[in-house]
Amino acid sequence: MIAIIDYDMGNLRSVAKAFEKIGAAPIVTRDPKAIKDASHVVLPGVGAFKDCMKNLEDYGLVDPIKKAVESGKPFLGICLGLQLLFEESMEFGAHKGLGLIKGKVVRFTPSKDDAGEELKIPHMGWNEIKIAKESPVLKGIADNTYFYFVHSYYAAPEDASVTLTKTGYGIEFTSSISKDNIVACQFHPEKSQSAGLKLLKNFSDLS
Repeated sequence: MIAIIDYDMGNLRSVAKAFEKIGAAPIVTRDPKAIKDASHVVLPGVGAFKDCMKNLEDYGLVDPIKKAVESGKPFLGICLGLQLLFEESMEFGAHKGLGLIKGKVVRFTPSKDDAGEELKIPHMGWNEIKIAKESPVLKGIADNTYFYFVHSYYAAPEDASVTLTKTGYGIEFTSSISKDNIVACQFHPEKSQSAGLKLLKNFSDLS
């Protein structure tokens, strides 16, 4: 059973439907017992970092999330769900995150592409991933595969070894991470067609 954490901030139904499409059995829940009993846990997220942290705290979900990670079960963060794992975000001021991964979440600075055109913020649309290290969640996914992104902020890990993939957008930023039982991606696998479904299937196959 895959528990998708519901804290009123996320594209919950599309994430659940993507897991259903690969034959998994997801539930959308904020019940601590359901999260504890699940074999896999997913933390999605869309919106402002500060609001998301407040909702996690208000719903009493911070402790269940940390216990799920500590238990060693496969844990997946998606988009803001990746950013929340870090110590701090600089979105609209400095705000504390879950502190499960060392590092900060910072904003893209204005920059230009190779043709000299101004790159728009947010970073929105399809972009390539560059694989930084091997992981079971990337099994069958080639280097330079395109995934779908929508974000103005990105995670800057303190320890470069947690970086799973990198993506270029003015700078080269960490587009997914992997540490122990945690995997998290800045891109949206549920919106990334066959490659995204492959990643979710690989995650659901982890034990």
